[in-house]
Amino acid sequence: MKKLIILISLCNLHPGFAKDVDASKTEVPMKKNTILGLHTTIYKMGNLEMAKQWYAKAFKVTSYFDKSFYLGFNIGGYELGLQPEEPMVIEKAESVVSYWGVQNISEVYDHFIEQSELENEKPYNVGGGLMTATVIDPFGNIIGLIYNPYFRLKD
Repeated sequence: MKKLIILISLCNLHPGFAKDVDASKTEVPMKKNTILGLHTTIYKMGNLEMAKQWYAKAFKVTSYFDKSFYLGFNIGGYELGLQPEEPMVIEKAESVVSYWGVQNISEVYDHFIEQSELENEKPYNVGGGLMTATVIDPFGNIIGLIYNPYFRLKD
């Protein structure tokens, strides 16, 4: 529900907001296609070895890059990175959540709950057939799941 309220708040900004911004000071000219899209989500881990095992089981894939400073997983063509966290933080902020696309959100959500037993937000229809859910891994990180029938990568 918090996400919906924030989204509505952003959409209802004061009408004079745009005229208060000097675009000449905020816009940086870029070549077309400079921003390629999101490529990597990184979670910080207090115990990288335990995290490697948990994430391999949860995402049903082994890491392709395995060093003491970074673990890399290829999840459907996107990078999931795990980095050591010192000192270890148990309670982590929910300020940014990466959502991993799924076809059957209930099935994937149930699978993650079996792995961590830490519910955060059960699958919820946010409108127009879009569904989101979040779980918390054993290391305190929030993992988002999204079913979005409208989203397609550009060729």
